[in-house]
Amino acid sequence: MRRSICFTEPTAAIAGERKTWRFIVTPSVSLPKGTLLKFDIGSRGRIIDWEVPQTASKNNANMIWAEIEGGKTLTPKAVEIPNSIVPHFEFVLPSEVSAGRKITIFMGTPHVEKEAKLGNLTQLTIQRRRPFYLYIDPTGKRQYTDPEIFSVDIKGNELHTIRILAPSIAVKNKRFDVILRFEDRFGNLTNNAPEDTLIEFTHENLRDSLKWRLFLPETGFIALPNLYFNEPGVYSILLKNLKSGQEFRSGPIKCFATETKNLFWGTLHGESERFDSGENIENCLRHFRDEKSMNFFGCSVPESAEETSNETWKKICEQITEFDEDDRFCALLGQQFCGDPSSEGLRVMIYNKDERPILRRKDARCSTLKKAYKLFSPKELISIPSFSMSNSHPFDFSDFTPEHERVAEIYNAWGCSERTAKEGNLFPIRSPSKKGVQETAEGSLLKALIKNRRFGFVAGGLDDRSIFGALYDTEQKQYPPGLTGVLCDRLTRQNIFDALYNRHCYATTGERIVVGLFLAGSPMGTELSTGTKPGLHINRHLSGFVAGTAPLKKVELVRNGEVIQTFHSETNFLDFAYDDMIDLTKASIKAPETGMLFAFYYLRVIQADGHMAWSSPIWVDCLPKPPKKVAVKPPVKTKDVRVVKKALPSFDDEDDDEEEKDEEEEEDDDDADDEDDF
Repeated sequence: MRRSICFTEPTAAIAGERKTWRFIVTPSVSLPKGTLLKFDIGSRGRIIDWEVPQTASKNNANMIWAEIEGGKTLTPKAVEIPNSIVPHFEFVLPSEVSAGRKITIFMGTPHVEKEAKLGNLTQLTIQRRRPFYLYIDPTGKRQYTDPEIFSVDIKGNELHTIRILAPSIAVKNKRFDVILRFEDRFGNLTNNAPEDTLIEFTHENLRDSLKWRLFLPETGFIALPNLYFNEPGVYSILLKNLKSGQEFRSGPIKCFATETKNLFWGTLHGESERFDSGENIENCLRHFRDEKSMNFFGCSVPESAEETSNETWKKICEQITEFDEDDRFCALLGQQFCGDPSSEGLRVMIYNKDERPILRRKDARCSTLKKAYKLFSPKELISIPSFSMSNSHPFDFSDFTPEHERVAEIYNAWGCSERTAKEGNLFPIRSPSKKGVQETAEGSLLKALIKNRRFGFVAGGLDDRSIFGALYDTEQKQYPPGLTGVLCDRLTRQNIFDALYNRHCYATTGERIVVGLFLAGSPMGTELSTGTKPGLHINRHLSGFVAGTAPLKKVELVRNGEVIQTFHSETNFLDFAYDDMIDLTKASIKAPETGMLFAFYYLRVIQADGHMAWSSPIWVDCLPKPPKKVAVKPPVKTKDVRVVKKALPSFDDEDDDEEEKDEEEEEDDDDADDEDDF
C-alpha cells in the first residue's frame, strides 16, 4: 500500500531531556477493525539509550498509549522480541480508521504540566534523524511488512565541559595543532550556550598581550593551528568561560629541547558503550577516532562464531583497512582467543596486516595457542595475556612464548593484574557475590616477572563481550577504562606494532599521564647486559619524568617487585634521577629455570585523584665478572753490553786472563811429562 504520512512533535530533542513525545501517522488507506500496529522504539535497553516506556503506571509517569482522532484511547501490549531485552508495543484497533484520520502514539505523561519530571527520557547521545518504526498489519495475523518510519533529531544539551585535545609531547619551537571540543555533560558536541559566551585561551609562559578569546562555534569544535612553546618544560593549556567563570585544563604537555619520540594514545582491547564493534564497526571506529580522540584502536572481537560470524569478520577487516590512515589514525585488526584456564587463559591477538583469517578454537589448525602461533611469524602477531589474575580464566605464565607474547595487560575496567590486594593493589578484581569473579595470585604479572618472563605493560578498556558478558549487569566491581601509551616516531601501523613488539609502551587507568623511564640512557622495554655494559655491575643510573593530570601522590621505583625509592612532588610533574649503587650480584634475583641472575625495574605512578600508571620494565642481565688481570711490569731497558765492555774494563775480564794463563801452564807440564815417558 501507499506510504502513510508520519511526523513527530516535537521534531527535535535534547539529549537527556524528559518530555512527552507524539508520533503521528495518517494512513493512506482505511484500516479495518482488528488492525495491528506494532511500535518499535529502537532501544537496546542501555542507560544511554532512549528510555523504555511502561504500558501502565500508578503515577502516569513514562507511559506509552495511543489515541485515535475523535475516537478511543488505546493501551498497548508489550511483545517480547527474540534476542532483545526491549519489547515492541502492539496496539489493536477497536474499530475502522478511515484514510486521512490521525493516529497518535504518545510516550511520556498525560500531565502536561509535569512532563519535565514524569515524561519519557531521550537517549543520552546525539543523533541526526533518530528512527522509530511503526509496523501495520491490516489482517490482524502479525504479517508485518516494511515499517513506517518516524525520525527525531537529537541535539546536544547545555555546554558543560570544554575538552582540549593536544599532543602529550612537544618539541621546543616546533608547531602543533590543538582541537577544542565543546561538550554537554554526556560528552556530546554542543553549541547550546548563551549567545554572549566567550572563551579565553592561554597557557604557561604566554604573554598577556597574546591571550585569545573565542566564540562558541556552531559545529561544537574548533581547531587552533600552529601553536608552539619557546622553552622546555611541562605545560597545560587553560580555557576560561568568561560568562560562567569555569576553567578547563588540558592534559600535561611535556616539551623537550630536542627531537624525541612521540607519544600516542589508544586501546588494543576495548568496546564502545555507544556502538558495538561487531554490529557497527564503522561507527565504533569513528567514535574512538573522533569523539574519544584516540590515535590508535585495536579491534578485539571474540573468536566464537556465535558472537563474530564470518560475514561480520569480513566487514570488520574491510573497515579496519578503510580507517587506517598514516599520521591520523591507526586501526589494528585483532581478536580475542579464550583458551584453557591456567595453561592458556585469555588472549587479545593483534595482527600487523589486513585481511587475516579469524582464529577459532573449533578449527583444528588453531585449537591451541601453540598451533595458532605456528601460523604466524613473531613480527606478524602479538598475543597479549589479559585478565590473568581472574579466577575464571587465570594464566600463570608457565607456558610463556616470548616471541609472540611481547606485552601483557596489567589493567582493564574489571581490575588490575599487577599484584594482589594484600600486596597493595588499588584496583583488585573483586565482586561482593560468590558467583562473581575474584582475584587469584596465580596470574600475578609481578610473580611472572620474578620468574624471568619478559613483557611490557598495556591497558585494556571496558569489555562486555565473551567472558566479560556475565560481568556487565552484575555487582562485579568496575573501574574506568584504561589507556595504552606508545612511544614511536610516527603514527603508522608499522611503527605502533614495532613499538609494542619492542615494549616501548606503558599503561594508565584512563588518564593521559606522561611517563618516561631510562636506565643508562636506554628506554623502557629494553634488555641490558653487563656483558656489553660492565659498569652496570657497580651502578645502574635510572632517570625519567612524570607529568600527571592531577597532583602526584607518589612515584615508586620498583626493583624486582620491591620499592627501592619513592619520589614525591608538590605539583603534577616530576623529573628524577637515581643511582642504584648496590652490587648487581647482590641486587639480582635468580631465574628459577636457567639460574641466570637478572634484575628488572619499572615505575609505578599514583596520583592524588587515585589514577595510576605503570611503565614497562627494563631488564639487566648479570653475567659473571671477568677475572682480574695481573699487571706485568715492563722490562727495564739497559745499555748494549758490548759497548760497555769496550768503554770500561770489568773484573770479569781479569779473571778470564788468569784462567787462560793457568791453562797454558798445565799444557807445558803435560808436554814435559810426555818427554819423560820416551
